Amino acid sequence: MAKKKSPRAKTPRTRRKRASAAVPIPSRRVGADALFARVAQILDEARAQVVRSVNSAMVLAYWHVGREIVDSMQGGEPRAGYGERTVAELATRLTQRFGRGFSETNLKYFRQFYVLYADRAPVLRAERAEAAAQEIRHKPCDESRAAPRQGSDGVRAGLAAAIQHTETLEGFSPALSWSHYRALMGVEHRSERSFYEIEAERSGWSVPELERQIHTLLFARLLKSRDRQGLLALGRSGQELTTPIDALKDPYVLDFLALPDGGVLLESDLEAAIIGQLQDFLLELGKGFAFVARQKRLAFEDEHFYVDLVFYNTILKCYLLIDLKVGKLTHQDIGQIDSYVRMFDDQFTTEGDNPTIGLVLCAEKNEAVARYSVLNESKQIFAAKYVKVLPSEAELRREIERERRLFEARRPMQGAR
Repeated sequence: MAKKKSPRAKTPRTRRKRASAAVPIPSRRVGADALFARVAQILDEARAQVVRSVNSAMVLAYWHVGREIVDSMQGGEPRAGYGERTVAELATRLTQRFGRGFSETNLKYFRQFYVLYADRAPVLRAERAEAAAQEIRHKPCDESRAAPRQGSDGVRAGLAAAIQHTETLEGFSPALSWSHYRALMGVEHRSERSFYEIEAERSGWSVPELERQIHTLLFARLLKSRDRQGLLALGRSGQELTTPIDALKDPYVLDFLALPDGGVLLESDLEAAIIGQLQDFLLELGKGFAFVARQKRLAFEDEHFYVDLVFYNTILKCYLLIDLKVGKLTHQDIGQIDSYVRMFDDQFTTEGDNPTIGLVLCAEKNEAVARYSVLNESKQIFAAKYVKVLPSEAELRREIERERRLFEARRPMQGAR
């Protein structure tokens, strides 16, 4: 008769089963979610690439269509209304063949597009934007820097620094859609139009962002701190940040904050509104700015001071301190921001940081205070006014001319020193 197995023989196996059951097994759901995320990212990127390719192809196609229309009208019969009848007939036949998108109005846009960009080669510029984005995406992060970089803002800042433009633009940007170029066609002067095209490509502006920069006259506001050579440089190369003044504009248009029109606005209200619309404020503030802190505490012996807003510029490699004022600029305001800059440089800047910039953002700038104060000597302290509503182009241009006259009047005095 077979000998019975001892119950003890099962004990080690039972123990092994229990021991293995105690070890946590990775969830299949976690693996499935990770797989789905990776596949979805691949498909999203592929679709985005298809959209960019389609947009680029349409921009080139519309340029060619515009050229054909212009050539046909120039070589056609010189009878009155010939060109208009030609465009109308072409619109009818194209709509029958290809459907929507080829109305008489759109064909006139194509014609205008070619006229404005007739000197361009009908090709896409090398996809420098995508190459730069890939380089930045795979570049190791420098975790030793004290200032934070905010997601897309850090990428945009690096993109702006990485892309280099020639003095004469050739072809069309693969990063800009037909809607971008439609917005650019509304800009009258060539150098100004070129500036907005370069900045839209470099900074990754959406169409609404581009339209806002055009409508708030960014080009004209930047000219306030530049001479004629600076104007030409803006048209050729866009906004190059090499000195602190290059990053600032005057006035700042804070229409998106929806500030009250009455005189009851407090500085705390202005600060809260800016924090609530931080993304829009960063865009208005300029290129390469990342938010660091609000009400940043500075300690000096047994006293404490508070800076309203602190930003870091990833292009200039320096901090920006903003002191908010709802009234006129005073000598006390200038002295205060000067003290803040000195204390901040002493307590928070690290190796590799450039000197801190101080900016007093006020509702009304007092020219006498700005001229006869530390502002006139320091290259790091500035005053700029903000407006709650969009100024008209005529008003802003008058302001620019007034600033230029003041500058010209000061030059003989400066030369006599």
